[in-house]
Amino acid sequence: MQTYWGVDLGGTKIEGVILSSPSPDSVIIRKRIDTESHLGYDHVVSQIGKLIQLLKDETGLRPEKIGFCTPGTMDPETGTMKNSNMTFINGQPFRDDLARTLGVPVSTTNDANCFALSEATMGIVQDVIPDFRMVFGVILGTGVGGGVVFRGSDGRPVVQAGRQGIGGEWGHNILEENGYECYCGKRGCNEQVISGPALQRFYREQSGEERTLKVILERYQQGIDPYAAATIERLLENFGRAVSTLVNILDPDAIVLGGGVGNVDLLYTEGVERAKKYVFNSGKLSTLFLKPKLGDSAGVFGAALL
Repeated sequence: MQTYWGVDLGGTKIEGVILSSPSPDSVIIRKRIDTESHLGYDHVVSQIGKLIQLLKDETGLRPEKIGFCTPGTMDPETGTMKNSNMTFINGQPFRDDLARTLGVPVSTTNDANCFALSEATMGIVQDVIPDFRMVFGVILGTGVGGGVVFRGSDGRPVVQAGRQGIGGEWGHNILEENGYECYCGKRGCNEQVISGPALQRFYREQSGEERTLKVILERYQQGIDPYAAATIERLLENFGRAVSTLVNILDPDAIVLGGGVGNVDLLYTEGVERAKKYVFNSGKLSTLFLKPKLGDSAGVFGAALL
């Protein structure tokens, strides 16, 4: 029996899955263990080995290869990890170390690419536009990221990680000149304008009060808070500007909005209207903006599909 093995590496949990087919209804087993990242790189690699052994023992199955959803991405030129918020992984030959530990070929890509691949292959895109040519998956939450998936010559969806492994990283395009400094070294990145923490920071600076984005949105909808109105206006206008660059460059069939900020319903209506002003298409925009279907399963399912 052909099986699909995937692992989603998170800061606190490592999740593994075995699928019998590329479908969300084909789960044979799912299992999570603690990452224990405070114990360092070598320990995390051994924890992954422990998880795979548990999956083997409980199913009697053996993988031919395993896909991994990782924080950060592998640099194709050096074979080492970069851009990970689990900083101890940066600079490490993670894929090679996993392959040696597990004894099978390993594929890795970042969480945004896994999100895009799973939603394109077995998620909302298959429900709405199964014959898609290109999909962009957006992560809009604590950070801002993205992944590009296109249909390969054999008809199968393929992640476009790019020559440098940074395909889809729209979160670090500059949106606001001389804006807030970003950890990437630039100022005014999309992530420093339209991420959840950035919007909450804007509200706090305007109002002098600390509120979650959920509460800010509720106060905006109630029409009782001018600072909430300014914050949501900032989100909508800058989302429109930022997402228009994706459309102008890639012109995807669909953009799937994941992450906590992606749950803001106004993005699918007023946010798209704002984008129309900036798209190079005479004010018209036929790109589909879709809500994801797979929830927190997107990462591990995307890993299995690698």
